[in-house]
Amino acid sequence: MILTNIETVPGYKVVELCGFVSGSTVRSKNAIRDLGAGLKNFIGGELKNYTDLLRESRDEATKRMISQAEALGANAVINVRLATASITQGAAEVYAYGTAVKVQKTGN
Repeated sequence: MILTNIETVPGYKVVELCGFVSGSTVRSKNAIRDLGAGLKNFIGGELKNYTDLLRESRDEATKRMISQAEALGANAVINVRLATASITQGAAEVYAYGTAVKVQKTGN
């Protein structure tokens, strides 16, 4: 599956629009991560556990978006975007979305 955050895929021609696709996941922090984050907030530095949590969340949301695109017969998703939103205190949603298309390699 080709993913791009632009409207085209260089070297390819969009031959069919399959539709809007998205994927999301809602993740919450846990007590152990909160304890470590509290210490880091006090002394400074990267909150590695949260960085890992967000990376895992982005990966999961993207996989779900790709699964939707594959179900529509697409071989690419263009205009891919990622968004986050706070759901409750300590929980956030990561949302991936884009336009599923079929592309064909051009002769160049």
